Amino acid sequence: MAHPSQETAVAILIDCDNVPPDIVDFALRMAAQAGRVTVRRGYGNTNTLGKSWEQALVRQAFTPCLQFQYASKKNTSDIALALDALETLFDKRADTFCLVTSDSDFAYLCRKLRERGANVYIVGEAKTPDALRNACDRFFEWVPEVDNDAKTKDVDTPEAKPAAATPKPEAKPAANGPLPKRRPRFLVEAVALLASSTPDGRVTLNALGQYLKRADPAFSPTVYGHSGLLSMVKTYDLLTPHEEESGQWSVSLAPKTEA
Repeated sequence: MAHPSQETAVAILIDCDNVPPDIVDFALRMAAQAGRVTVRRGYGNTNTLGKSWEQALVRQAFTPCLQFQYASKKNTSDIALALDALETLFDKRADTFCLVTSDSDFAYLCRKLRERGANVYIVGEAKTPDALRNACDRFFEWVPEVDNDAKTKDVDTPEAKPAAATPKPEAKPAANGPLPKRRPRFLVEAVALLASSTPDGRVTLNALGQYLKRADPAFSPTVYGHSGLLSMVKTYDLLTPHEEESGQWSVSLAPKTEA
C-alpha cells in the first residue's frame, strides 16, 4: 500500500462494453476525491473500442485494453478487467479502485479487493443493481447531462444548484489586455462535493486546489482572469471564504437566504 506520506494512488478501470463514453469525465471527478489517478484503463471489444469509446479514451489519456471475443455471448473484457485489478493491487500500484460499470457481475471483485484492504468506488448508471451498490465503499450514480455547456457557465444567481463538474477552460488569453474575470460553475460544484464529507462543511483552499488539479491538470485561475484561487473564490456569491486561526483559508457554500 501507499506510504502514509504519499498521496493515495487510484486506478480507474472502465467496463466500456457496459457504460457510455459520456460517463468518463464524471468518473474522473469522483476518483479525484480519493487521490492521484495513476492507472487509467478502458476495456472492451472491437465494436466498443473501435467506435463509440475511441475519442473518449484518447482525450482522457486512458490505455485501451482490447479484448477479442473468442465465442459469442462471452464477455472476455470483464475477465481481463478483474484480473488486471487484482494484479494492480498485488503489485501495490494502487490502493483505491474506481470501477466504472453497472454490471453486478463485478460485485465479487469488489468484495475481494476490499478483503485485501483496498477502497472500492463504483461509478454507474441508475440501473446499477443493489448487489453492486452494496459491494463497494462508495457508489456514485451518473446522470446524463442535457446541457454540457452548463458546466462552464458563470454562476451569477443563487438559483444555481451545486453538482460535481469538471473544470473546462473555455477562453484563450486575449492578444491585448487582461482576461475578463469569470466565475465558472464547476468551482461551486467542487466545493459542494468536497465540503459534504467534512464535519464543518468546509474544505481547505489547499485541498480544493489539489482536487481541481487532479480533475483537470490544465486548471488555472489565471485562465478565468484571476490572480489566484483565493481571489477567484471571493468573487462568488455562492461561496464563503474563511480565514482560520492558523492563517490558512477554507471555503464553504454560502448560507441560503430566504426570499
